Amino acid sequence: MDALIAASARALAVGDPLGALQRVALRDDPAALALRGIAMAQLGEHARARELLRRAARAFGAHEELGRARCVLAEAEVALAMRDLGGGTRGLVAAAATLERLGDPANAMQARLVAARQALLLGRLADAARTLHDVDAAGLPSALAAVADLARAELALRQLQSRVAAAALEKAARAASRAGIPALIAEVAEARSALTRTAARRLSRDGAEPLALPDVEAVLASGALVLDACRRGLAAGGAWVSLARRPILFSLASSLAQAWPEDVARDALIVSAFRTRHHDETHRARLRVEMGRLRALLQPMAAIESTPRGFVLRPRTANEVVVLAPPIEGEQAAVLALLSDGAAWSTSALALTLDASQRTVQRAIADLEADGQVHAIGQARARRWLARPLVDFTTVLLLPASLPGA
Repeated sequence: MDALIAASARALAVGDPLGALQRVALRDDPAALALRGIAMAQLGEHARARELLRRAARAFGAHEELGRARCVLAEAEVALAMRDLGGGTRGLVAAAATLERLGDPANAMQARLVAARQALLLGRLADAARTLHDVDAAGLPSALAAVADLARAELALRQLQSRVAAAALEKAARAASRAGIPALIAEVAEARSALTRTAARRLSRDGAEPLALPDVEAVLASGALVLDACRRGLAAGGAWVSLARRPILFSLASSLAQAWPEDVARDALIVSAFRTRHHDETHRARLRVEMGRLRALLQPMAAIESTPRGFVLRPRTANEVVVLAPPIEGEQAAVLALLSDGAAWSTSALALTLDASQRTVQRAIADLEADGQVHAIGQARARRWLARPLVDFTTVLLLPASLPGA
């Protein structure tokens, strides 16, 4: 490695992309192309970064496996930053094995961390946990150790393990401070703030009480029957019933939970669940069918009893019913939660992450754009969507697979 390449690599390691470019901007050898690509990625020019990294990978000869594997890793990081999530992790896993075999354990560990972060973004928490289990931060460079602890903290937050998350974030803060990279220090500080911001609202007849993540964790552990409108399901005693794909059943359950311990009139249930004010006997028959389905799903945790005027929810073991509402209103809350991370998302990436159709996401985006909450950059297939950061609350509970058993 010549002196300019080494100096450029050192500049990138401390977060100085401009200093790195000054040394290799006019060079087109494979190593210089790769360093230029990484520098452009740090500057936010992801499309240009991807082009340079692909050129570098092609320029490395067949006998230069190490250089090609490093380019694959760098391109995977760029794809993650671009929210291009459709490529899978097979190439990244192969690159990690190559890096390990050829004596580059730090980059092999980085490849595993990129795979874990992608799994977290897609809500595949079990995959992320398996990947992070093999990551040992001891002996890693400070910056990489901070990233590893950040990933562990995010996993713990998504699993509503606030104490585990706080401990991981404390370690990440120390490692980021040792690394001295401002962007990394800021990322850790932002993650720590998620523990104190409003994550949900507890609804009652007296109004809405804001809850931070530790408070939500305490509610779920309290033994109450919890209707969670963030993840659209019910929890009780560690059990979880998801109604995310059953909007009518969720609407009925929500109405019953909010009225508890009182009953809800049949006409009111028809209006809220079927979105019609002009109902007849066919709607009443349909209500009976849907209530039967909901009764079967909730049988282990609650009963739904008929009353002279409607239906009432009866928890089996819990002594109260708690209703948790999202920190932001509207059916587009999950889309807005993803967009508020500061990255530019395509509708296809949003659909993949939310496990929804692209048309559903496009409708949500159109509504958010009409309200001025999101804006687009780029045109046609290159169009991406952005939203302002949400500074008053955290959206952890609105992300995929946030709750136990989800």
